[in-house]
Amino acid sequence: MAAELDTAMILAAGLGTRMRPLTDDRPKPLVELSGRTLLDRVLDRLSRAEFSRAVVNVHYRAELIEAALQERASPAIEISDERDLLLDTGGGVSRALQLIDRDSFLIHNSDSVWVEGVSDNLGRLREFWDPERMDCLMLLALSGSSIGFEGNGDFVMSPSGRLRRRPEREQAPFVFTGVSIAHKRMFADPPDGAFSLNVLWDRAIERDRLFGIRLDGFWMHVGTPDALSESEHALRSNL
Repeated sequence: MAAELDTAMILAAGLGTRMRPLTDDRPKPLVELSGRTLLDRVLDRLSRAEFSRAVVNVHYRAELIEAALQERASPAIEISDERDLLLDTGGGVSRALQLIDRDSFLIHNSDSVWVEGVSDNLGRLREFWDPERMDCLMLLALSGSSIGFEGNGDFVMSPSGRLRRRPEREQAPFVFTGVSIAHKRMFADPPDGAFSLNVLWDRAIERDRLFGIRLDGFWMHVGTPDALSESEHALRSNL
């Protein structure tokens, strides 16, 4: 394992409005999927993949996430506090950079779950990552065979892995899983305050430095009660 890829940033600060009423009394990362919270599922995967550190941002019901994380032994966890202002995905990572001492690091949404195929997907991301050519490397799933995604897809991928946005009024085969490797250079000169990672991805596309690989397995975006039920059924069926 490359020493430069032992740190992850987990996005856990959202309001979870689409998951209501399950998030009326808890943040979405603490919603349980088949007896395990979404956040623990992410941290379990990171621990198995030998990520030694994780930075977790918090906002809504932050004290509940902090209490839950005190029970974790691995990976070592630091909190990026957004109680004062919810910063969206890009702003949240930008604030957390002061806690990340690596040039390259993983970004992982807390509601991204998958069943592995033949190969380990985080390992494949590490192997494909090339910071000389890339500002960001995304893990992508097929839009037509994933749970919790509706739409026409996000990206078109070239044979080399280079990504482009879905053309307007067209279908694209791939959807972003919420998991990527990023280099700190992507966050140079960021917008002020709250902003989406989409702003930085578009800059990377303009520089031909946004890449992707296809997930080997079955992806679930657990963002709504319906997607939670579908995902529980999928896990029971051993997909």
